Amino acid sequence: MIHCFKTTNILVDKLSICFLDYIVSGGSSGRQLNIALSGGNTPRAFFDKIALKQRKTDKPVQWKNIHFFLVDERCVPPDHTDSNYGMIHGALFGKIDLPARNIHRIRGEDDPEREAYRYEQEIHAQVPGKKGIPIFDWIFLGTGEDGHTASIFPDRTDLLASANIVEAVKHPVTGKPRITLTGKPIIQAKKITFLVTGESKSLIVRQIINQEPDAAHYPAAYINAQRHDTEWYLDTAAAKYL
Repeated sequence: MIHCFKTTNILVDKLSICFLDYIVSGGSSGRQLNIALSGGNTPRAFFDKIALKQRKTDKPVQWKNIHFFLVDERCVPPDHTDSNYGMIHGALFGKIDLPARNIHRIRGEDDPEREAYRYEQEIHAQVPGKKGIPIFDWIFLGTGEDGHTASIFPDRTDLLASANIVEAVKHPVTGKPRITLTGKPIIQAKKITFLVTGESKSLIVRQIINQEPDAAHYPAAYINAQRHDTEWYLDTAAAKYL
């Protein structure tokens, strides 16, 4: 399903309303909701908007029932400017009444391989699953101009079918280490939403959504092709060629 908006601000405004309605409804039931978030400039605007709007909602958000996880993380300390957790905490976590125990961050400052294993165990302990695969309630993704999503890059498409839930990887250009969810838990999520903005992403968006041959090796295209209910939130610049 494609949702297209004139500007990024309108996009994040509409999506934040949908998100708050979703967690107000689900959280009020008393059931734990497990949400996995990605980094990036558009998600930052989205998180800022959630923090702003949750103060104005008629129905209070039961944050105690909402648990947040990271889709991926750079292997840096949480106070580093490249930290996804640091960005999300500044934009969202630090502005809402969220219990600290509900934040499940990837410890980017630790050894990548050991942390990938530890984080996988934490996910298994918190998120109900089927056949060994945790089922998140909602996962938010982006895509790069190379077609990557999470930290699954075109040179590591093996991660899409990995038996592990979390893996340590390296950026194909910089060689810097990262930690990422793999394909199976992403594909099995109850709800998947891609947030993509900007004209620089317009060609890759067209190739992925139209399932063009050039997109065959894009991890984001693989994720999209596995589901018929994937949501795409785009601005008009990113949707230019659709």
